[in-house]
Amino acid sequence: MKTLFLLFHLLIITFTLHANPIKVGETEVTFVAPEGFKPLGKELIALKWPTNRAPAYVVGTLTGSTTIAYDLKPNKIPQKDLPEVQKSFTKLFSRIIPGIKWKKNEIIELSGQKWIMLEMTSNAVDTDIHNIMLVTGYKGKMLIFNFNSTKEDFPKHEAKLRKSLKSITLPIKKKSKAQ
Repeated sequence: MKTLFLLFHLLIITFTLHANPIKVGETEVTFVAPEGFKPLGKELIALKWPTNRAPAYVVGTLTGSTTIAYDLKPNKIPQKDLPEVQKSFTKLFSRIIPGIKWKKNEIIELSGQKWIMLEMTSNAVDTDIHNIMLVTGYKGKMLIFNFNSTKEDFPKHEAKLRKSLKSITLPIKKKSKAQ
């Protein structure tokens, strides 16, 4: 009976650990990563994003073939400006991303706020990529999430990535003109 009791509690603890929200930096913004996703080391982040614009935070599979990158950038994006920012991203990405094919390019509502959602496939040096990018303004900065997978691995992880995307939670705030 003690063994059954211990096993039951270990299962509850294991489930709770996998459901713990991840905070974006020092903010109260959280999301739940898919089970098995772990923080990527600086070396793998530098290899995957070789520019000085690499995200501050990344979780993913052990190989890094499927990741969730998230960060706060210094750009201010008021809610009212999202359509213009969306147009700018669309124009820029269409010009600089090889083989881009748009799956979705829209403004959505998530966690009580509007977000730009850019879903696309593209050609990378060694494989094709599927990205789902979310962008919004948060406390005078640009909050960005990038759900990224090789096209080969995307079908295996798609449902988990979309569930993680829907888990993004912003703290309840008072309405302000700046956001």
